[in-house]
Amino acid sequence: MLVAAAVCPCPPLLVPDIASGAVPELDAARAACTDAVGLLAAARPDRLVVVGPEPAGGAESYLTYPEGTRGSFRGFGVGLDVRLGREKAADADVQRELPPSLAVAAWLLERTGWSDAPIEGLGVGEPLGPERCIDIGRDIAARAERVALLVMGDASACRSLKAPGYLDERAEPFDAVVARALGAADVAALEALDVGLARQLKVSGRAPWQVLAGAAEGTGLAGALLYEDAPYGVGYVVAAWS
Repeated sequence: MLVAAAVCPCPPLLVPDIASGAVPELDAARAACTDAVGLLAAARPDRLVVVGPEPAGGAESYLTYPEGTRGSFRGFGVGLDVRLGREKAADADVQRELPPSLAVAAWLLERTGWSDAPIEGLGVGEPLGPERCIDIGRDIAARAERVALLVMGDASACRSLKAPGYLDERAEPFDAVVARALGAADVAALEALDVGLARQLKVSGRAPWQVLAGAAEGTGLAGALLYEDAPYGVGYVVAAWS
């Protein structure tokens, strides 16, 4: 059963070594993420599942990452490696590196000193439909008596002229709906997110948020919005459910 969840954005710029001179611009987001992950630890889960966007995921598939899987930020020009959890995964189990979203999650967990429960990673592709995402969430919630989720994903990338997706007047209202839903732990609102619009607005968090919605069905968890802003024209939301 899901007992707690933290929702965080996943830009590599959250990692100070990558942000370089832009470090202060995301200090508030980093602090909020730290608080959200701290609330996960306070819930004392039996298992933590980290969910994030998976570039390699297809319409009918998702990729799992065992505890100990490594990730790297070398593709962003920084010689920094991370690992999902503390245990070393067997070589036979590690066939790929963490995608960027889960590498950022691993960095957040290392930063907060997570050591409370076994961890596994799940990368979900943008084409994965709402029904499948919700089913995956239900399955995750049934894996242990006390399950926690760390859910990574960004809102729209179309909030300004300099945004990756340029300015789209639909982006701010869409992000407002997302922020309200995540802040209120509104499962129905997350399940109802418009897949086509999310794709057009270059939203990376839609599928992970709908996995969260499936996991949270019937739990009655309460939500709190810890951060919402759009630096660099990309919507970032941090929320905690408990």
